[in-house]
Amino acid sequence: MAEENGRSRNDYWAANIKLVIGCLIVWALCSFGFGIILRPLLSFIPIGGTDLGFWFAQQGSILIFMVLIFFYAIRMNKIDREYGVDEE
Repeated sequence: MAEENGRSRNDYWAANIKLVIGCLIVWALCSFGFGIILRPLLSFIPIGGTDLGFWFAQQGSILIFMVLIFFYAIRMNKIDREYGVDEE
C-alpha cells in the first residue's frame, strides 16, 4: 500500500478496527442488551403479537446481524478505496 495524502497502513487498520468495534457494539447491544438484559423493560412494548424483548431475542438480533454484514461490506469497500487497497 503506497502512502498517499499522509495515509499510512496504520491509518487503514485503525479505520478497519474502528469499524469492527462499532459493529460489535451494535451487535452486542441488540442481541445481549435488548434480547436478554433489557428484556423486562421492553416487555411492555408490543410488536408482532409479542413483546419487543422477545422479538429481539428471537428475530431482531438475527435481522440486525444481517444488516451489519451488509453495512460492514459496503463500508469496508469504501475504506479500501480511500486507502488505495481496493480490488479494482
